[in-house]
Amino acid sequence: MARMIHIEVACALPHKQVVKALAVPAGCTARQAVALCGIAADFPDVDLAALKLGIYSKVVDDDHVLAEGDRVELYRPLLLDPKEARRQRAEKARRP
Repeated sequence: MARMIHIEVACALPHKQVVKALAVPAGCTARQAVALCGIAADFPDVDLAALKLGIYSKVVDDDHVLAEGDRVELYRPLLLDPKEARRQRAEKARRP
C-alpha cells in the first residue's frame, strides 16, 4: 500500500473560493492533485488546466512533487499588471 500524504487544493475567484483537503499517494504532482480533488466540478466555466499552480504563493511546475501539508493553489490570470495599476493610481492621485 502506498504511503499517503495530506494536502489541500485551493482555487479563488472573485465570486467563489473553494479549498479541498485530501490524501494523495506520496509522489503525487501538483497537477495530479488538482485532477484528483475534483475541484473542476466547482468551477465548470474555468479551464483549470490553463491556470498556473503554486504552493503557498510560490509558482511551481505542474510536475512539482508534493510534500505533506502542501497547499496547491490555482492562480487566475491578472486583469491588470501590478506596475500598470500603481502607475494608474499615481496618475489619479496627481489629478486635482
